[in-house]
Amino acid sequence: MVPPRACERRGTGGVPPAEGPFQPVTRQTERVIIGVGIDVVPVERFAESLTRTPGLRDRLFTAAEQLTPGGNPRTGESLAARFAAKEALAKALGAPGDLHWHDAEVTVGAHGRPHLEVRGSVAGRAAQLGVSSWHISLSHDGGIASAVVVAEGFPRADDERP
Repeated sequence: MVPPRACERRGTGGVPPAEGPFQPVTRQTERVIIGVGIDVVPVERFAESLTRTPGLRDRLFTAAEQLTPGGNPRTGESLAARFAAKEALAKALGAPGDLHWHDAEVTVGAHGRPHLEVRGSVAGRAAQLGVSSWHISLSHDGGIASAVVVAEGFPRADDERP
């Protein structure tokens, strides 16, 4: 018997037909969403934590994340959104407890678009799950910073899904 995870029903557009056999899938040929994470952070509370706890800013963010592309210090709103992104990324990876803050970095790409750069513990977990690309959205309004992270790739047959 073919395990359910390695099967699909043919010609149904993802909806199971009323009848018909499962067809074995020999390999994944299209990228799929492997994980989605979302997080919200109260900006004022987060900024107070950064002020109250010396060293927290350096523990959570790389030196590059703490500055705008122009070299100015990031606002509390901007840092709160980046923190939300790191939390959302952890959720997209199944929230393993062994991820390191500096192993995920929110960078700024063309036209100010945010990107994720991963290394170390985060890259290791992403590779385990078959993640090959990231999608990220950051926002802050009304005293709340938020982030959504989507992990996309080719799932491994032997992965332990979150």
